[in-house]
Amino acid sequence: MQVSSIIEHITDWLKSYSSQANCTGFVVGVSGGIDSAVTSILVSRTNLPTLCLEMPIHQASSQVDRADNHINHLRKTFPNVSSHRIDLTSAFDHFVSAMPPVDKESSLQLSLANTRARLRMTTLYYFSALNGYLVAGTGNRVEDFGVGFFTKYGDGGVDISPIADLNKSEVYALGKELGVSEEIMLASPTDGLFSDNRSDEDQLGASYEELEWAMSFKEGQGKLSPRQTEVLDIYGRLHRANRHKMQPIPVCTIPEEMRNN
Repeated sequence: MQVSSIIEHITDWLKSYSSQANCTGFVVGVSGGIDSAVTSILVSRTNLPTLCLEMPIHQASSQVDRADNHINHLRKTFPNVSSHRIDLTSAFDHFVSAMPPVDKESSLQLSLANTRARLRMTTLYYFSALNGYLVAGTGNRVEDFGVGFFTKYGDGGVDISPIADLNKSEVYALGKELGVSEEIMLASPTDGLFSDNRSDEDQLGASYEELEWAMSFKEGQGKLSPRQTEVLDIYGRLHRANRHKMQPIPVCTIPEEMRNN
């Protein structure tokens, strides 16, 4: 893998796309995880104005600290970087208090997790509109095109996706080359949307390494272990369940004969 060449390629692509879109910079949400760390460095390397937003909602202190440290490093390294911390906890709590009670706890927790992601998307686009910036997404290939591990119109609501063609392992390779801090490189991946700090692997039932293998698996590759069979089942189930996120919105087309009569 030509890591340095890929970094330069993405940086050039970001600058070219921004110019074609007639936008003056980027806004990106920084969570304290590897994906947002790599994305924020890549957009910062364009030398275009880059606004990093930290948007905690009942966030674990470890996540907040990693995000703070990363943003501080970016601001010291790149003069084009600015930042805001927008604490959305009270907005989230107010929204929850306005909603009717729900009996099914599992459905409620997922709904609230998605609400957190959509509040953050709304905040990113608020600053995008204020400044004429593009919202840079932080999803990787496994999440965006494999298992659909993102919130529809939440973290899936972006203008551009700089790292969406990179597997998670490749994102880590870029992170190492770009000098992402060890505390981020070693942290367990988490979307930070649940109060119990569950990891991505806890939610998905498989590691990113396993899911990358499942994405590239082709029939006839030899005898599978019980775990490999289980991972293929997990991948297939998630891919089918989340296909609606990864495909264009269905449109009901009207037959021409109905229009002409």
